[in-house]
Amino acid sequence: MRFLRHSLTGLFLVSMTLGLLGYAGYVLYDAVQTRLSAEPRMPERRERMFAVNVVTAAPQRITPVLTVFGEVQSRRSLEIRARASGTLVELAEAFEEGGQVRKGQLLARIDPADSEAALARAKSDVLDARAEVRDAQRSLGLAQDELAAAQAQADLRERAFQRQKDLEERGVGTAAAVETAELAASQARQVVITRRQAVAAAEARIDLAKTALSRAEISRDEAGRRLADTRITTGFSGSLSDVAAVEGGLVSANERLATLVDADALEVAFRVSTPQFARLLDADGRLRRAPVTATLEAFGVDLEATGAITRAGAAVGEGQTGRLVFARLGEAAGMKPGDFVTVRVREPPLDQVVRLPASALGADGAVLALGPDDRLESLEVTLLRRQGDDILVRGAALAGREVVTGRSPLLGAGIKVRAIRPESAGPRADAPEMLTLSAERRARLVAYVQDSADMPDAVKTRLLAKLGQDRVPARVVERLETRMGG
Repeated sequence: MRFLRHSLTGLFLVSMTLGLLGYAGYVLYDAVQTRLSAEPRMPERRERMFAVNVVTAAPQRITPVLTVFGEVQSRRSLEIRARASGTLVELAEAFEEGGQVRKGQLLARIDPADSEAALARAKSDVLDARAEVRDAQRSLGLAQDELAAAQAQADLRERAFQRQKDLEERGVGTAAAVETAELAASQARQVVITRRQAVAAAEARIDLAKTALSRAEISRDEAGRRLADTRITTGFSGSLSDVAAVEGGLVSANERLATLVDADALEVAFRVSTPQFARLLDADGRLRRAPVTATLEAFGVDLEATGAITRAGAAVGEGQTGRLVFARLGEAAGMKPGDFVTVRVREPPLDQVVRLPASALGADGAVLALGPDDRLESLEVTLLRRQGDDILVRGAALAGREVVTGRSPLLGAGIKVRAIRPESAGPRADAPEMLTLSAERRARLVAYVQDSADMPDAVKTRLLAKLGQDRVPARVVERLETRMGG
């Protein structure tokens, strides 16, 4: 019985298995037939839309700003050199690096002993020359007196000769007396000639004495100038740099001792490209006196100085390009020659231009504007200027259109978009980040600023004012902590 029961159970299971396999085959066959006989179904496609930021193009009058980098220079600088050789026996207290000096101040003195002795000898020579002139003048007076006496005696001898001739003609005198009188008159005339020669020699002596006096005075003046060259004074008020002199040191003629810089007469030199330089010219081709602002970043506080363009370089330097332009600065507190600053030059204003983000302009020189049915259109524009992250453009059909601010490869003409306008985009995050400092952190920053020796007083005042506020700009805190090493 057990064998029969097991056999029937096995037979039942085999029957069920075969039945299930047959049913599975039927289901598979029916599915294949249904798949083959069914018509293909195409899924419905939906047009893809992109979200884009747009701004309304509003033409306006804008003054472009040309931003370049330049170097602060002094319009007046003077190399202080020794005009005489010798030992430095005296140095002013301000004769040091960064020393402030005023016009005409004595900076250094070279040992004047030799120069003083030479001047004393030159003065003695002048006294000798003057005495020689006086002696020559007295000799001339005596020679003139002797000439007058000789002339009077010659006149007397001539009258005696004429008297003897008259006597001889009347038969009273003798020929011997006439010859004697004539000989005496001749000798008198010879004496007059001799006296005239003496007068001429005295006059020549005076001329020579005056020439010697003039030479002696010239030598005296030269000795005085050489003595004055031992005193080194300033030509104008300013600061000293590159000081290379010590008291007691031996200097040679024309040796450079320091450089005098006028820190109140500053200018900035910056290089621009040739197209940029062309925009700084007026209608007559002359360089305009465009306003200039020079900015120096220092400890998170920007030092600014204003001025105007004054001139351009006369020639392009070897290996250089563009043009070198100079602008005179006004009051520039905290700036020094050699500072590297950011220069902003105001160009002539432009009318009917639109300011857009730089990312709105495509490589094809066109922008995308929102058209009917929220589809994009391509508009040709003319790029006039680049202003940092913005551009200034001008287009015929641009006024009042909504322009896409950010181009991407997915955007193009005819694409439907969803516009995000500034009023729906939420507040912009372009304001400077502000921090609330703890008491310990604020005290540490204030102490660092107060104890800093290389920080100008004007910068310290501005920083302390910022640190005294409830919320401090994060940029200021970051720069100060970077310098502190914390």
